Amino acid sequence: MSNFKKIVPFIYPYKRYAFLNIFFNILYALFSTLSFVALIPMLQVLFDQAKERKTKPVFQGILKLQQYGEDYLSYYITTTKSNHDPGYILAIMVTIIISIFLLKNLADYLAMFFITFLRNGVLKDMRNAMYKKTLELPLAFYSEKRKGDVISRISADVNEVQNSFLAILELIVKEPLTIIFTITTMLIISTKLTLFVFIFIPISGYIISLIGKQLKKQSTKAQEEQGTFLSTIEETIGGLKVVKGYNSENYFNTVFQNSTQRFFNLSNKIGNRQNLASPASEFMGITVIAILLWYGGQMVLIDKTLSGPSFIAYMGLAYNILTPAKAISKASYGVKRGNAAAERVLEVLDQENTIVSKENAIEKTTFNDNISVQNINFKYEDENVLKDFSLDIKKGQTVALVGQSGSGKSTIANLLTRFYDVTDGSISIDGINIKDMSLYSLRGLMALVTQDIILFNDTIKANIALGKLDATDDEIIEALKIANAYEFVKDLPKGIYTNIGDSGNKLSGGQRQRLSIARAVLKNPPIMILDEATSALDTESEKFVQVALENMMQNRTSIVIAHRLSTIQKADVIVVMQKGKIVEQGTHEELIAHNGTYNKLVTMQSFES
Repeated sequence: MSNFKKIVPFIYPYKRYAFLNIFFNILYALFSTLSFVALIPMLQVLFDQAKERKTKPVFQGILKLQQYGEDYLSYYITTTKSNHDPGYILAIMVTIIISIFLLKNLADYLAMFFITFLRNGVLKDMRNAMYKKTLELPLAFYSEKRKGDVISRISADVNEVQNSFLAILELIVKEPLTIIFTITTMLIISTKLTLFVFIFIPISGYIISLIGKQLKKQSTKAQEEQGTFLSTIEETIGGLKVVKGYNSENYFNTVFQNSTQRFFNLSNKIGNRQNLASPASEFMGITVIAILLWYGGQMVLIDKTLSGPSFIAYMGLAYNILTPAKAISKASYGVKRGNAAAERVLEVLDQENTIVSKENAIEKTTFNDNISVQNINFKYEDENVLKDFSLDIKKGQTVALVGQSGSGKSTIANLLTRFYDVTDGSISIDGINIKDMSLYSLRGLMALVTQDIILFNDTIKANIALGKLDATDDEIIEALKIANAYEFVKDLPKGIYTNIGDSGNKLSGGQRQRLSIARAVLKNPPIMILDEATSALDTESEKFVQVALENMMQNRTSIVIAHRLSTIQKADVIVVMQKGKIVEQGTHEELIAHNGTYNKLVTMQSFES
């Protein structure tokens, strides 16, 4: 139950609904028991078995409550009979029974009414917490997890916690109280008969518990499989051009169907095992009642130690235990499923975020002097990417990082923005270690334009305004002009209010890239990081984007990661990297004259002029 304890904080904001639910569940359990006790006087009137009593009984304490109840009932029936016919008494008894059943069902409805607010509130807050955590976790987390699996945890697993795990709230109040009140009343009616019943209850309970032993393990597998096929959907839709272009529809269809078949098999096992809970508990209950009929019948007919009406009410109470017992067995299996889901949810919520702002972090809003990278080492898992790397970037400089794939160029961008942290060494801005700065202020000093163009299914304005949410239409248009993008945006049906589709798929590659540049321009940071911003573009689109980049880099400190000569020819410093180390640095002319690695790269046409 340790997982339930971790879920409890989500319940606190809704605790008043929990208390109201408990209160009405207590009333439900009480009225549920009274509804069967109320049958005794009605049956006594029907079969004319009420004792004659003309004196009003005196209450002599809780231990003699049963005797007092029987005596008072006899007194009431005797005195009422003298003034009214039996039909009148019977009508009163029927009215009392109907009233008790009405109150029982009203209490049940109100208990469910209040628990609905709690369950849906916990669902909302847990989903919000999961989404917030997914935004906060470092990029390294998502290099190990499938995106579809994370989506499955936020949607399906959180829903399972709400549907199954929170059933424990009902499990620990409503049903146990109903059983306690019922058994207490059964003990009052006949202690001997009730003790006889207790011999068989543990046996039936043990048999039922055997059914649910493997449920949690199978539920975990099913939820993992759900994450797998959601990942397949997400990856297939994202790579639909490749899937269709390589005629791979059948392959991906097979992968998906194999996953859903495994999910189908697991779901059937879980469902059938869970479905067995209710009939098994009912059969065990009926078996106990059958034994009761035999033993109790002897007490009524042979021993004469129990009256007929009391025995009939007792049997009703015994059957009244069946419904909550069935609910408990069913809910306990639900809790096992919910526990498996809760583990997957809590795995994300409990995940340590290693990249956070330290306490009392420095809020830096200006860039005055330089960026200093000193003797840094960095590794992705066990692979060294940067080794003893040092670089000094002065304010206003354009510094280009070039080299073959895998040389560590993009890693520099990831470390400057603290998407990852260095293993050794330090990165400083104006002499302040970036780990001492708040993440918000550090990233506020920078704008990133990547090779992978990331746009969202929203309007052009919403996409560009991410770095400045209160931007006016005029500011958006000015940023678009600097990014050389307004010439196509102004011709769109709704201008800057045009929706660009999922990942901006209504636009060309060059148009999308210019929008991402406009987003960086509007943010207007002092430091610009361009990570191979033109590598995916055709020559014509590249010319438009290159003009946009040159406009944007004016009067800014720029770090350009590129493999096209057109992007870096005018850079103040070109840093040539190889296997995580700097092998050359200088201007374009100096490096060509040096006739080293850079010149070889140019000659091999790794750069295009």
